[in-house]
Amino acid sequence: MNDALIPPNLRAIAAKVRDAVRITDEEALTLYASNDLNAIGAMANLVRERKNGNEATYILNRYINYANICILSCQFCAFAARKRDPHAFELAIPDVVDAARKALKEGITEIHMVGGLHPTLPASWYLELVSSLRALDPDLKIKAFTAIEIRHLSARIFKKSIRETLEQLRDAGLNALTGGGAEIFDAEVRDKICRGKESAEEWLEVHRTWHEMGERSTCTMLYGHIETHAQRVAHLRQLRTLQDETGGFTGFIPFAFVPETTELAHIKPASGFEELRNLAVSRIYLDNFDHVTAYWVSLGLPLAQVALNYGVDDLHGTIMEEKIFHMAGAKTPQEMTVSTLERVIREAGREPRQRNTYYERIASTRPDRAPAETGTVALA
Repeated sequence: MNDALIPPNLRAIAAKVRDAVRITDEEALTLYASNDLNAIGAMANLVRERKNGNEATYILNRYINYANICILSCQFCAFAARKRDPHAFELAIPDVVDAARKALKEGITEIHMVGGLHPTLPASWYLELVSSLRALDPDLKIKAFTAIEIRHLSARIFKKSIRETLEQLRDAGLNALTGGGAEIFDAEVRDKICRGKESAEEWLEVHRTWHEMGERSTCTMLYGHIETHAQRVAHLRQLRTLQDETGGFTGFIPFAFVPETTELAHIKPASGFEELRNLAVSRIYLDNFDHVTAYWVSLGLPLAQVALNYGVDDLHGTIMEEKIFHMAGAKTPQEMTVSTLERVIREAGREPRQRNTYYERIASTRPDRAPAETGTVALA
């Protein structure tokens, strides 16, 4: 970190970052209040390099949204639908399995699957869905369901405790939970953007239970709507606290709100400056997280590439079909090729590495890549 880049009012924070000392909530707010993006980025970049060297990762994955029928009507969401809505959809299990089978031929290592809070699909349907995907390939990782979906399944569908519901899904083949549904933890904000959705404590309880079972998950933050910087820091603090307790989060994935087709369309989208600052502050604050992901679907690939110098060490994955952000108005592509991800990583001065669901480095699984190109990559 070049000390010349650090203004006087940030030097005490920079010293703590240099010495790997945890920053406080007040110091995080100081960073959010600063417009010296290069100084904040330099601090975040130091943390990134300390944890991950010069590597940046991506995953070969396939997104599948099995249904968007949902009992909630979150104000920020353009994805959810009632059964009779024109944009409602519900995939049959064979269709989900067929999509996964085709993607396996492209070398994917993960299915990433979420849906709405469906009111009528039975527990047996979810267990069959997961077990059918598991039967395709024992090495395929199934990362599925948000904490909100798990609470819905527990209370209304399985009618069992959260732990018992998770155990049944794990026995069927579930490998990891997704990080969605966190939004912003502040209760007043949730009442305005996702009224009726589970509380922060309820979201955290699901992940705590999953971690206590010895399993891993990611976590998220939806920002750039009506939240304040203090509410962002409070969100980060609760994630950092749970990570201190369990160590079960593999990575943090913040994404900016896309307002275009939602009830909150009047909100101005977050600027590129704000997106980079948020990523950098998150990287500095979340000192017990090894990985911060730039979600290119939300950021756009050019800004995600720049983020590799602002604390980010991962560009997410190939995705193949994303509905939630695109139904809200995102103009980014539906899919990203490995060649493109590797190119933008190299252009940013980083070394591209394929990873798995747990952010461990693996040899390439691309079917068109020669053995000489894959090499042997030690797990991180």
